[in-house]
Amino acid sequence: MVASLLVPSYPDDSAAHLSTTLGAMPTGSVVSEVAKRLLDFFTSGQIEPGTRLPPERSLATSLGVGRSAVREALAALEILGIVIVRPGSGTYLRGSVSELLPRTLSWGLMLGEPRTRELIEVRHGLEVYCARLAAERIDDAGVGRLRGRLTVMRDNQDDDGDLKAFVEADMLFHLEIAEAAGNLVLQELLQSTRSLLRVWVERALRDGRHARLAVAEHERVFAAMAARDPDGAAAAMGEHMRTAGRRVANAITPAGTAPGVGAGGAAATGDQPG
Repeated sequence: MVASLLVPSYPDDSAAHLSTTLGAMPTGSVVSEVAKRLLDFFTSGQIEPGTRLPPERSLATSLGVGRSAVREALAALEILGIVIVRPGSGTYLRGSVSELLPRTLSWGLMLGEPRTRELIEVRHGLEVYCARLAAERIDDAGVGRLRGRLTVMRDNQDDDGDLKAFVEADMLFHLEIAEAAGNLVLQELLQSTRSLLRVWVERALRDGRHARLAVAEHERVFAAMAARDPDGAAAAMGEHMRTAGRRVANAITPAGTAPGVGAGGAAATGDQPG
């Protein structure tokens, strides 16, 4: 188990070598390039599983980027299960090269505009199909759980609301629908795509207006679920995914000005709670 690994303290030889090996990066989508540079090093075999990485400041200095870019890149790698962040301790490499390669090859890290757009398209189809199945199969307890998630979203939709609570309830709302659909493969696919898109959700919610738009869309999905209306649920979810997708497409900016990791909603102009 990863948690049981004996974790060497930074610096050790391989971790100390990391900062000097990486070198400054070319201009481009900074977060994407940081994540790719780190991943290249992790899969080179020069660093052992469980190794603690150098501090953000050290990585930022050696790469010639800001600490925020390093922080966001590490957050993306954590979502993919490549590193683990232990509060008060540091960031550690989780798996061996053989464990990391399938993750990175299958997802391509979902870094950069093209992959983010493709992921949004995949999510659209999965969510609509899932909503249809869920409306056919959901029970009263499932409807109650959806209502609870929606209540948390409503309670935190204004400017003074709790952003993290809103985003969490949003994600759980969709996970409840996936669970109600009764298809574990579909549930896992949706959980993976939403996890990869989550960073965008958090960036999207810059004010209550965007959150209220998302709540209104979720209200329509919920109403169809409660009515056990498969066609209505698919239509409501399809509209939610279409409007969310348009907002994301409008929000993605040219390379170098937007983060390169897709994560659940919109980017810096921020319209897409998901």
